[in-house]
Formats: sequence, C-alpha cells, structure tokens
Amino acid sequence: MLDLIDKLKLPKHVAIIMDGNGRWAKERGKDRLFGHQQGVISVREVVEGSAEIGIKNITLYAFSTENWNRPESEVNGLMELLVSTIRKEAETLKKNGVRLFVIGDMASLPPNCVEELNEAMQVTEHNNRLNLILALSYSSKWEICNATSRIAQKVKNNELDLADINEDTFKQHLTTANFPDPELMIRTSGEHRISNFLLYQLAYAELYFTPTHWPDFRKENLFEAILNYQNRERRFGKISEQLKQA
Repeated sequence: MLDLIDKLKLPKHVAIIMDGNGRWAKERGKDRLFGHQQGVISVREVVEGSAEIGIKNITLYAFSTENWNRPESEVNGLMELLVSTIRKEAETLKKNGVRLFVIGDMASLPPNCVEELNEAMQVTEHNNRLNLILALSYSSKWEICNATSRIAQKVKNNELDLADINEDTFKQHLTTANFPDPELMIRTSGEHRISNFLLYQLAYAELYFTPTHWPDFRKENLFEAILNYQNRERRFGKISEQLKQA
C-alpha cells in the first residue's frame, strides 16, 4: 500500500481522534486502562508511519477537558501512563527527528505530567522531521473562549484595534497558531463525530472514519486513510471545472 501513496500530495497536517481503547479492552475482558496501555503501541506506529512517508505535522487527541469527568481511577491511571510513556519515549523522539508540542490547558495537568512534558519538549526542540502535537486537557470550546478572551484583553489595553480583528488575528491566538490547519482528520472506532476537537481548524479538513479500534490501528491503517484522502477532490467552495482550469 505504501507504494501507492503520492508523496507530492500528502496532507500537511493530520489530526487523529484516538477512540476505542476502552471498548477494545472490554471486548477482551480487561479493564479500560489496559486498552489505553495498548493504544501507546498505536501511537508509536502512527508516528513512525507519518515520519516514514513525509507527513510534517500530526495532532493526537490524547485527553479532552471532558475526560476529567471519567472515574477517578481511570483518570489517575491515564496520567500515570502519560508520565511513564513520555519518559520512555522522549529520547526515541529525539533520535528520530520528532519534535513534541502540547496544546491544551496544561495548568490543569498534574505537576509531574507538566514537568515530564516540558522536559520532553525541551529535549526535542531542535528536531524538524515531524511535529508531534499532543492535545491534552484540550477542548475546542475552551480554546476558542481562551482566544477570544486574549483578543478582548488586547483591545481593552489598546494593543489591538477592533477594526483590525480578522481571521488571521483569531488564528494567531489559537493554540495551533504555529501549524497549518489539518487537511485530514481520522477518527477510529466507528464514531462519526468531532467531539470538541479543533472545531475552527477542521473547517475544510477531509474527515475519515474507520471502525478499527485505536489499539488495533497500525501504519497500514494510516496509509489507507492517506490514500482515501488523495482520492478525494478538495474544492474549497469552488466547482470541479474551476479546479481543472487552475
């Protein structure tokens, strides 16, 4: 399948909702945390596969603000898993040219998580092969409210004129300001919704839904999604004839 991918038509940014860990574990008579642990293997596969074909940016929806409402035992287990995974993987990311970023409300994360994440981001800050963006304690509604608040504060402080606010201004105040908008969004496990993920940035993204649970998602599944993306016509409000004339 890899040889069918056109390296000149890759999406600049792929966003993934990693869904189905709990259901995958339940089907096997295991607790939900076991599914999350196995999902780490899929993260590794997707990062390797993305770097292999030349994708430059990948955002993984790792933990939403709504996930804080899950049972305390699961949340604590997820935070411990996050810390141990980042600690183990930081040097590998560095060696493979992957730079780590985090978007979301980091202030709400446990101090040891923040410490490990900051250290990993520092260790990988000179890498430029692939940007790996983790959405942690993230929700798009939080992000949009946060951006609006920051813009309003600048207007109040006379740092920004109300008449100068436009789409570019707004994008510059989002957590993804330094990255191109995702051109492909993948959601695993068969659910067909965006779940408060990059709502502003996904305005023109191609959406790809697969029934595969996240712990079973491998490079081949990623490549299949890329091929599906490359076989679509992206019109951005235009008609096919206009695209052919361009």
